[in-house]
Amino acid sequence: MDSESEPLVRHAEDIEYESVEAANGLSKGVLINEDHGAPNVAIRRFTLTAGGEVPEHTNEIEHEQYVLHGEYVVGIEDTEYTVSAGDSLHIPDGAVHWYHNPSDTEAAFICAVPTGDDDIELVE
Repeated sequence: MDSESEPLVRHAEDIEYESVEAANGLSKGVLINEDHGAPNVAIRRFTLTAGGEVPEHTNEIEHEQYVLHGEYVVGIEDTEYTVSAGDSLHIPDGAVHWYHNPSDTEAAFICAVPTGDDDIELVE
């Protein structure tokens, strides 16, 4: 075991969620990241309200996502995908992507990313 890492369990009630400023109806909770002793991967949980939207943007790092519940549309480059509970996504670093929840129920997904800086650039 890496001498710098310690086991950790974070309970659901310990996770704080905040609205994502650049989006409409998106909230993020950091489940585990480098602040919690995870040196390589950060895991985050997002909720997207009914009618919520995330504008076109890019990230400097790749994303791996798993849909927990609900259904929404994600655009990656020039292709739109409808995803629902149990689906997984890989969004390469630098890929233009966006989200829209046209349904009348909230959707949620887990997003795993490498730790470190993640500069987000909105596409105009």
